[in-house]
Amino acid sequence: MSLLVFCCVVLPFIVAIALYFTQSDGCRKLLVPAAVTVMALAAVILGANGAFRLEAETLFGIPLDTLFSVLDLLLLLYILGIGWKLGSRLVMGMTVLQLAGLLYLKFALPEGEAPIVAFAPDGLSLIMVIIISVVGGLITIYGLGYMDVHEEHLHLRVSRKPRFFAIIFCFLGAMNGLVLCNNLAWMFFFWEVTTLCSFLLIGHDQTEEAKTNAYRALWMNVLGGLAFVSAMLFIQKSLGTLSTELVLQKMTAMDVKSTAMLLPFAFFCVAAFTKSAQVPFESWLCGAMVAPTPVSALLHSATMVKAGTYLLLRMAPAFADTTMSTIVALFGAFTFVATCILAVSQSNAKKILAYSTIANLGLIIACVGINTAASMMAATTIIIYHSVSKGLLFMCVGTIEQRIGSRDIEDMRGLYGRMPRTAVITVIGIFTMMLPPFGMLIGKWMAIEAIARATQAMTPIVFFVALGSAFTVLFWARWAGVIVSSANLHERAQPGDTRPSIMFALRVLCGLALIFSFIAPLVLKTFVEPSVAGVYARFNLHGEGFIPGASLTGAAGFGWIYLLFILLAAGAWLAWRAARKVPDKAHAEPYFSGLMQRKDGQVGFKGPMNVFEPVRVANFYLSQYFGEGAITRGIDIISTAFLIVLIGGLL
Repeated sequence: MSLLVFCCVVLPFIVAIALYFTQSDGCRKLLVPAAVTVMALAAVILGANGAFRLEAETLFGIPLDTLFSVLDLLLLLYILGIGWKLGSRLVMGMTVLQLAGLLYLKFALPEGEAPIVAFAPDGLSLIMVIIISVVGGLITIYGLGYMDVHEEHLHLRVSRKPRFFAIIFCFLGAMNGLVLCNNLAWMFFFWEVTTLCSFLLIGHDQTEEAKTNAYRALWMNVLGGLAFVSAMLFIQKSLGTLSTELVLQKMTAMDVKSTAMLLPFAFFCVAAFTKSAQVPFESWLCGAMVAPTPVSALLHSATMVKAGTYLLLRMAPAFADTTMSTIVALFGAFTFVATCILAVSQSNAKKILAYSTIANLGLIIACVGINTAASMMAATTIIIYHSVSKGLLFMCVGTIEQRIGSRDIEDMRGLYGRMPRTAVITVIGIFTMMLPPFGMLIGKWMAIEAIARATQAMTPIVFFVALGSAFTVLFWARWAGVIVSSANLHERAQPGDTRPSIMFALRVLCGLALIFSFIAPLVLKTFVEPSVAGVYARFNLHGEGFIPGASLTGAAGFGWIYLLFILLAAGAWLAWRAARKVPDKAHAEPYFSGLMQRKDGQVGFKGPMNVFEPVRVANFYLSQYFGEGAITRGIDIISTAFLIVLIGGLL
């Protein structure tokens, strides 16, 4: 087990150092797939072996506690230097507070109980490791071809790919370390490494826009880091340990949870909300879309934002059956509906994906707040399927953008005629997000059922989730309809070839999305149900037989899944067959009451000042009602009020 953990956590950092000093494209294109393969295999083997406990006191002869203390100090000093370079008193101030908190934690507070074991991953941790290593690894392979084209477009004299891929592997290693370790102090180090990596990757292109958005991501996530340190201080002082396992055991053993005891977990919630870009912190993730597409895909699927939801899922047993838990559920449900509404007003594909990610993370957090075994099972299911489908869609958008020069979905009309393989994969990716019997819809259905049945659920939570789900169908269906339409591509479209590494990653991830949905009952039975059962059985929160949905995890579940797949395939085949039979003459030109004109082969009409206006086919986005400028301020005010209630009520 120690070797497998080494391959998942330490090896990526070693590979990162090697890649940083590798200038040869040939060597890089050998090293990256080899390292990804080793990490993915190690993760899958860990997952297959199930939960385990691993003692680890030293690394290369250095005591791990000492090593992480030094690394924490160096990391925060580096972030402090970045704040100094940027002239940001905000970043410097929060970093100094983190340093002060860690020094007080190390030298002023009694050590208390040491962690039982260094690594004690359960089913949830192992699911996350597989997602990070497999999905994140495929995104990294995709990046090999993508960054070649990206740098050709930028006309760089000196390639930045060594630095780019080095940071990517640091990102993957930090995420694996975060979900595997059993020590909050160690987790904090990996937590802040992801903050630093996201800052460096968002600002990778070094444009003014990239620098501005990277800075926003930095200060918001440093705020989350400060909340994390505050939580550790309270926990060490009140419980006498930073072992995740011991903390949860002690909290769940208490019959009465005072506000003082819940305060550190409220700070953990704030840290998770910043990392997962929940409102009012959503702007950093939307701004991160300026980064190269592999960065966007990683942030949304396998790293960064999933760290926040993982932290909440891990800590959820500590605040089950409390008012704080209900507030968390309300916060997540409000984020879900608010960002679904914002997504409706977007035509920028990356913005749609960004708001969709924030919305789904909000739904996961709502399930965490409901805090029942059924809701946790729904949250875990959504994490699995969202990671695969969202990583796939981001890579599709990046591939399309490099080909047609636009990420606007209106410019993707008739995409099948220019990029048939990518168009089909993109539509499949969209379908996996919105149609039955794909895994995401199964997860959402489980979430809605769990929320509706929970005794502590409030009517607004059910209303928010139902309304947000309706808006979800709207923006996904609109995008899919644009892609399969027969109109010509935007005039900026240019012919080109798709790199083999790009198509490899797209096909594999598309295949995983389909296969995992096809065997959804097996995924639920083998991975999701045991991970949730292990948490609740370990802490004795519920009795036996607490997980519903036997129809999904038993033989009957397979029957319904396969029947729905057959119906879906039959419908798609009949629609395709009918579309192929439509002759060209059946396509009618627009009718302008006899005022239609032609100019340079375009159809249009004579507009104001006798200026020729060509026909434009486009959807309505209702930006005057649902646009960012119209409702974002109100959303941020309401969500800030939730945070004030969450923290202020406990203070």
